[in-house]
Amino acid sequence: MKKNSWISFIFIMLFGLSVQGQSKKWTLEECVKYAIQNNISIKQSELDSKTALIDKKDAFGNFLPSLNASASHSWNIGLNQDITTGLLRNQTTQFTSAGATMGVDIYKGLQNQNALRKANLSIVAAKYQLLKMQEDIALNVANAFLQVLFNKENLKVQQAQLGINEKQYLRSEELVNAGSIPRGDLLDVKATVALNNQNVIAADNAVLISKLSLAQLLQLKDFENFDVMDESTLTDENNMLAQTPASIYGQAVENRTELKIAKTNLEIAQKNIEIAKGAYQPTLQGFYSFNSRVSYADVPEFNNVGNIIGTKKAAPFFTQFGDNKGQSFGAQLSVPIFNGFSVRNNVERSKVNFERSKIAVEQQELDLQRNVFTAFTDAKGALKAYESAVTALEARQGAYNYAKERYDVGLMNSFDFNQSQTLLTNAQSEVIRTKYDYIFKIKIVEFYFGIPLIKN
Repeated sequence: MKKNSWISFIFIMLFGLSVQGQSKKWTLEECVKYAIQNNISIKQSELDSKTALIDKKDAFGNFLPSLNASASHSWNIGLNQDITTGLLRNQTTQFTSAGATMGVDIYKGLQNQNALRKANLSIVAAKYQLLKMQEDIALNVANAFLQVLFNKENLKVQQAQLGINEKQYLRSEELVNAGSIPRGDLLDVKATVALNNQNVIAADNAVLISKLSLAQLLQLKDFENFDVMDESTLTDENNMLAQTPASIYGQAVENRTELKIAKTNLEIAQKNIEIAKGAYQPTLQGFYSFNSRVSYADVPEFNNVGNIIGTKKAAPFFTQFGDNKGQSFGAQLSVPIFNGFSVRNNVERSKVNFERSKIAVEQQELDLQRNVFTAFTDAKGALKAYESAVTALEARQGAYNYAKERYDVGLMNSFDFNQSQTLLTNAQSEVIRTKYDYIFKIKIVEFYFGIPLIKN
């Protein structure tokens, strides 16, 4: 193959890949998965889960001994007390000390054990909270996705209506020239075409805005080339409307994350009471400490008449360190007698929070029951609305066809014919609206039943 041919081949391949990349259309499953991986709120919730894990490490660390070491070195210059004679004299001394202390809780009213149990519950609650965030984002993405599909189909309806009216304008010109209809009817059709153009522009803008909203929900930066795949199949594949609201609620009680969060928070509140009550009990701590010291000073030597005849060097470092070492160990018992009612108030405060958590569980159960029954009723109503809209569209289509036949032979004026067209367009839009409203409301019922929007 010639060099120019190779260049042309490579260019065609790269251009084809570029076009393919720009023409990628996202499915609902891809949108939900991408949002779960990249949404800012979900990332923040993931950080909360990591914080809960760190809190567990803190709770586990309370069972471990505490160990601290210390060391110091000082210089004393000038008038100092001689460590040998006890007399004051000008000299330079150095002093080094070192020590280590260790303490361990032997008994603390089971507060450490309960704190660890609470930390484990907090991890569970954080995981449920993350799952709840993911479910909420998935529903929001599904709603935004279906809104894009609705706007795209509505745009097609408006474009098709514009095409019909443009053809009708040409046909009206022929009828005016033939003297079958007055010229005023042609002007009415022209005005209708202009209005259809405005509707197409508005529908196109609605598509762009809904795509932008979905792209922002996905945290996509390159939203200009973003588009979704048409997935407008109207099916209740899981046959949710064959269920009863009571059976769906029974599944929701077992599966819904918000109820699990409330129940976990109730368990955490119970642990807080036990931790607070632990402060009523005595605490027993064991301790051990080690210390030693080393000093540096030239000790003078005197003769019988008190004259200095030389200096005596200090003992080596490790010799002094070994000779001066000391240890202590024991146990400390602390019994709370009176603490300004702080322990009692903490217990009472924890009990109040426990009651709040108990009420929150009851409220979640009531809300869940109401939401399930409402979602089921809304889904049934949406299906009936869609079926009614389809029936109305069929009737409007027949009425439009009849009006067109009469208009073509001059038996109907342009105003009445335009009214028939408008009613047909409105009926088409209503079918689209009720269709996607039904799809989304079925998704909500599936959501409460425990059926995920996407398969793992």
